[in-house]
Amino acid sequence: MAIPRASVLTAPADRSYSHTVSVKKVQVGQVWKKDDGGDAFLVTKVYSEALATYAVLRKAGSETDPPVRVKVSKNGASASLPGFSYTQESGDF
Repeated sequence: MAIPRASVLTAPADRSYSHTVSVKKVQVGQVWKKDDGGDAFLVTKVYSEALATYAVLRKAGSETDPPVRVKVSKNGASASLPGFSYTQESGDF
């Protein structure tokens, strides 16, 4: 049986790569960063509707902007918000 080798990603130093971090569960109080703008959003509510789960997010530092409703994407034991990246582990918030 062959021993699998570790994968190594090599890239030029001037390139940046985004890494999607998944979490086990989307929860109230988590901070997520919008992929196309970099704005931070706080999860204020998580609820189920029919067969789907939704998260309500509010832009951090702006109580006047309307909340954003995002369908939680589940893949096995992990969950994510399409168009958003979980930021609390990376310290990007």
